[in-house]
Amino acid sequence: MKQHFFILIIVSLVLFSATNSFAQSKQTIPFPKIGIDIGSASTPEDVSTTLQILLLMTILSLAPSILIMTTSYLRLIIVFHFLKTALGTQSMPPSQLLAGIALFITFFVMAPTFSKINDDALQPLMKGEMKIETAMEKGVEPLRLFMLKNVRDEDIALFLDMAKIELPETRTEVPTYILLPAFAISELRAGFIIGFFIFIPFIMVDMIIASILLSMGMMMIPPMMISLPFKILLFILIDGWSLIIGSVIRSFG
Repeated sequence: MKQHFFILIIVSLVLFSATNSFAQSKQTIPFPKIGIDIGSASTPEDVSTTLQILLLMTILSLAPSILIMTTSYLRLIIVFHFLKTALGTQSMPPSQLLAGIALFITFFVMAPTFSKINDDALQPLMKGEMKIETAMEKGVEPLRLFMLKNVRDEDIALFLDMAKIELPETRTEVPTYILLPAFAISELRAGFIIGFFIFIPFIMVDMIIASILLSMGMMMIPPMMISLPFKILLFILIDGWSLIIGSVIRSFG
């Protein structure tokens, strides 16, 4: 009798677990499947579409580099790292935080440019009113205009000379592959100039603290340890973040 009772309990448990698993399987949402077919192209249009897809994938893979090298991000991140070094704080603010702040400020500075790219190229392309080649040309123009406003003539002339290209009559005739490295060098120069002026007041604080400690005979105490709170206090009193970020934003043409 006991054996029949145990067998009945085991069968009930098995049926209960099977029912639960069946109910869970019916409630599970299936994942979508994405397939890519590889075959031979039969028409020139197929080849053109394949090349466009490869070009689009290449652009997407280079998107982070494009964002860094063709926008205000480069100058901002250089200035922020100079500021961190001048303050003497080794891990505060973290590099990830500075990169995030520079990215959001880049979106703020580049908002008119991105808006024009969206209106002139992206939206017509998505509506089918423009081919992808024309959309790329229209989309590059606002970005070129931004870079031309912030690039130096000397840097453009440097790369034109190395490429053995005659100096164009107007800036708008400069090829894009010449404009990109010239803009990057101009941004590096501008970031280093701003970083130099950031260093000056903090170096003065370090020198004053070092002179005071030397006059008091405290030569064993590192001056950086004593000057760090005073540099942070000076930075707070002058509202340093607003001052530096506002100056960098206004430095763009």
